[in-house]
Amino acid sequence: MTDDAIHTRIDSLIAEEHDLRTRLEAGEITESEEHARLQVLETQLDQAWDLLRQRRARREFGENPDGAQARSVNTVENYRN
Repeated sequence: MTDDAIHTRIDSLIAEEHDLRTRLEAGEITESEEHARLQVLETQLDQAWDLLRQRRARREFGENPDGAQARSVNTVENYRN
């Protein structure tokens, strides 16, 4: 996946996040529906940003950015622990 493709994915996820909030305000979905989907979106965003950071780091150190791979949800969400 290229940097541009990752940015496109991030933009799409953010747009969906905004759409969810709009739909909640309009009464089209419940808070629990919004919350459940937001959790998924936030995890996917974290994975996308992580992949982008990996690609940038590989490029910075003279490595092929295409060698970067999306990491598991568990790895991305718990890297600080």
